[in-house]
Amino acid sequence: MWIPHLLLSDDDAAFREAVGEGLRRRGLEVVDASDGAEAIELIESSQLHLAVVDFNMPRLDGLSVLRHVHQSGRQLPCVLLSGQLDESIRREAEAADAFEVLSKPVRLQKLCETIFAALKARYDWMA
Repeated sequence: MWIPHLLLSDDDAAFREAVGEGLRRRGLEVVDASDGAEAIELIESSQLHLAVVDFNMPRLDGLSVLRHVHQSGRQLPCVLLSGQLDESIRREAEAADAFEVLSKPVRLQKLCETIFAALKARYDWMA
């Protein structure tokens, strides 16, 4: 059985560390990025199966990352997180083909359920 590789992109280092550890404990490989530009670099240079990106990040925001993935034609499921979630952010994320948009703070259990659903839908992977 293969192990999914995820990108976790958020400018909050404590959030990345805590969530990354929780995801690793559930059998996932996690690489992290502190901003949108770094996220795009990792998407371009790594073999990833899913990306979790925060909306509000330096250099490039999460929507810019989602648009990049969508415009590149990659079939990479993306989950957008936002502490200021509103309908315009949700609409833009859906237009960029986000798998899901979640409001922060997000419970690890809810994030894992969303990640596992995306991996099942895209790759027929089950935890």
